[in-house]
Amino acid sequence: MMWSPGSSFRLGGVAVAAFVAGSVVQPDRVAAQDGAPVAVAAERRTAEVSEESLMRDVRVLAHDSMAGRLVGSDGSRAARRYILSRLRALGVEVDSQTFEFERGGAAVTGVSVAGIVPGTDGVAGEDAFVLTAHYDHLGVRDGDVYNGADDNASGVAALLAIAEALNERPLTRQVSLVFLDAEEGGLNGARAFVDAVSQLVDVREAMALNVNLDMVSRSDSELWVAGTYQNPALRPVVEGVPPAAGVVLRFGHDSPEWTGSDNWSGASDHAVFDRAGVPFLYFGVEDHPDYHRPTDDAERIDPAWYRASVETILRAVRALDAAPEAIAAARAAKGGR
Repeated sequence: MMWSPGSSFRLGGVAVAAFVAGSVVQPDRVAAQDGAPVAVAAERRTAEVSEESLMRDVRVLAHDSMAGRLVGSDGSRAARRYILSRLRALGVEVDSQTFEFERGGAAVTGVSVAGIVPGTDGVAGEDAFVLTAHYDHLGVRDGDVYNGADDNASGVAALLAIAEALNERPLTRQVSLVFLDAEEGGLNGARAFVDAVSQLVDVREAMALNVNLDMVSRSDSELWVAGTYQNPALRPVVEGVPPAAGVVLRFGHDSPEWTGSDNWSGASDHAVFDRAGVPFLYFGVEDHPDYHRPTDDAERIDPAWYRASVETILRAVRALDAAPEAIAAARAAKGGR
């Protein structure tokens, strides 16, 4: 059943139905490189993201008992319960959205969930940052469980870590952390979310920025940022972010020079926000041999690099919150406020 107005969650100052919550690659940029253990140790002492917490969440979400988190399945419901329990344990306000779509001639029900972290400006839902990660995956095929540790238990665990950090030290503006269902096979959760919000408010007015996380744990060094080609005002802000030790922050996979599957502009849920006129950034890694295979397991993640990746993303989110002029320029270029 589609949700209807009346939820306690607010975006853009009005009640919203269930929740609201380039082509040229820059030179390598990496902090504390050349194996400087003292610098790495110092960074870990001041880190906002816990390696242990990240890996605990990934191992739960990518366990065989979740049966690949296929939309509408028992595994999906188990994953959703876990996400909600983690948010509630943090004292974060939570809600959910149920939606329906058609797949293979049959009706399928999906459920997305969200947590809201208020900003220090005290304005409920005005110009919110909307951070997204999809929690569904491919389920079980021919007896093999597709656990989707990187795709996208990693993004979900990253959002939970960011929720914990923002709960301790909020941004100026409200952050809606949206765990989307049914990304695989059509971005259906993102479509349902944006469509429902647009029935009540102008999404360009209500949402200042979408930051989408999809596959953020598997790389030797490179973490990619897509979306600065479409939103050039945001690039200088992200370029100024010092990446955590071991991470090389690269820009691309978003302009016409990137063709076919190498162009990520429409590859994940951020594409729906982009089409709705909301500025976006997409953080992710390039495909690896375990992508969409039953071997995408938690054991193949390097915990230290994964923590550094999420720490870098969190630094970028904080930098963007501290750059209202850049956000305003990106929104104006898309026809928003």
